[in-house]
Amino acid sequence: MKRQKLEVVRGSGNVFRDVGHKNPDAEQFKAILAAEIIKTLDRDRLTVRVAHDRTGVAAADFSRIRNANLGRFTIDRLISIINRLGSRIEVKIRVRRAARSGSAEDRALAGFVSAAARRILERTEW
Repeated sequence: MKRQKLEVVRGSGNVFRDVGHKNPDAEQFKAILAAEIIKTLDRDRLTVRVAHDRTGVAAADFSRIRNANLGRFTIDRLISIINRLGSRIEVKIRVRRAARSGSAEDRALAGFVSAAARRILERTEW
């Protein structure tokens, strides 16, 4: 394999924004909530069946969360699942002005980041 010099590109901090998702902030928040659910299941060594028995949430839903298949879940539903697992959510909100379109160079860089992130996501098994 040839050694290629890799170009380091700083992402936006939200992979869903970098790959062009329609609602990237909500998608990232859902992913963070799902990660907390998975962390709780792992910490307490709960199978999806035991988690179902404790919470009343379908075992299939826990499997979907473990597989990062979050399309069927709303943010409030994920928070409800966390609450049923015995944890509480604290949310801090910071509102920032969206970046302007910027120069042609900035737009080209953003396109490169999005293309690179898309290639990474295509190779990654969720």
